[in-house]
Amino acid sequence: MQTDDSTSTEFTPRQSAVLAEALRLLVEGGDKALTTAGLARAANCSKESLYKWFGDRDGLLSAMISYQASKVRTFERSGERLTAESLTQHLELFARDLLGVLAGDVSLALNRLAIGQTSRDGSKLGRMLLERGRRQIDRRARALLESGQRDGLLRFVDGEEAYRTLYGLIVSDMHVRMLLGEKPDVESFGARAARAVSSFLTLYGTEKMLAD
Repeated sequence: MQTDDSTSTEFTPRQSAVLAEALRLLVEGGDKALTTAGLARAANCSKESLYKWFGDRDGLLSAMISYQASKVRTFERSGERLTAESLTQHLELFARDLLGVLAGDVSLALNRLAIGQTSRDGSKLGRMLLERGRRQIDRRARALLESGQRDGLLRFVDGEEAYRTLYGLIVSDMHVRMLLGEKPDVESFGARAARAVSSFLTLYGTEKMLAD
């Protein structure tokens, strides 16, 4: 199964390790724990390297969000023609990854921090989460749906509406409940993803899709 690796290969393995450490610091210590000096010590690298790779603090946060979003895998066409089976597999992979990322401590910490900053600085972090996180995921998922449409497996007039339907079926109000402190049932994510994809295909699948 092919996945979209365009985002994950944006960073070298060393940079990815540093970003993972930055996310750990954020989760464990909050916004104040994420300093250049602290990250350099924790990741065993120089502050000069951090500035070279990511620029200022906003650049580091943007890179952290992109790195986190890259964990939600989607289909990259690369000449492959989708079948009913492969489209279902790609959609379920996307759904499971999306649920796993949203339920993770990192994403919850980033979202809570953005919400807390809204009144203080116009939610600069919130805009980053939308631009570098959510919309990056949306773009790649939309490409998957458009591939399904081109291969005669999906039928829709408005791709954005179709994607919003898919997203809503997968996530529902789960993310809001988790942000408010509810513990996610991680073991149920596979079944939840399969149900969401099945419902989506019932709404948007063509006869070719549903017949296979």
